[in-house]
Amino acid sequence: MTDSVTEPTLQPEQVAAYLRRHPDFLADYPDLAAKLTLPREQGAAASLAVYQLQSLREKNAELEGRLAELIAIASENEALMKRVHDLTITLLRANTPEVTARSVIAKLSADFQTEQVRLVLFGPATLPPADWLVHVPEGRGGLPEFADFLAHHEPIAGRLSAERLYRLFGQRAENVRSAAVMPLGELGLLAIGSSNPDHFQPGMGTLFLKMIATTITAALTRARDIG
Repeated sequence: MTDSVTEPTLQPEQVAAYLRRHPDFLADYPDLAAKLTLPREQGAAASLAVYQLQSLREKNAELEGRLAELIAIASENEALMKRVHDLTITLLRANTPEVTARSVIAKLSADFQTEQVRLVLFGPATLPPADWLVHVPEGRGGLPEFADFLAHHEPIAGRLSAERLYRLFGQRAENVRSAAVMPLGELGLLAIGSSNPDHFQPGMGTLFLKMIATTITAALTRARDIG
């Protein structure tokens, strides 16, 4: 007799004998264990019942873990949405370019728990000097390190090259281990840096970064037009 269970003339005794010789069979075919009908009385089938129960418990634990993860993500997204809303309200109250810019830095530093924030503005200097402000009179051409970034108009997040970090954060670049950079249309760009190398990651969603960038761009444009 062979060990194959695919022969059309197999008898129940042969199947039972095969399983006795291969006690790990169900480990390779867990879906089969879930479909088997077990006797109610205790006996040789008890170990299989325990196997099925353990399998169900593991699946349940996995589902509970996924649910907890989804709840945590939803909670985090809700908190971020509230911060973006608060930022929008604050910027609506600003009526000059300087107040708007300072409000951006203050809200991002406080509410978003960022360690380094840089506002990069193209064109001639229109705001008083500040350690968080970078003027680039030449416009886009003055930032060759970010040429590809500015061409795609999409936020980036993760670990930036030393050249990019120094262009944004100057002497404090060595303290920045990860960063997020957002384009502000034709106005410039916004950079947020963290000493935590995992705080900003390439795979993170950019929805909130886009929302923040859009809000700040609109506020700066409004303040400039009013002024």
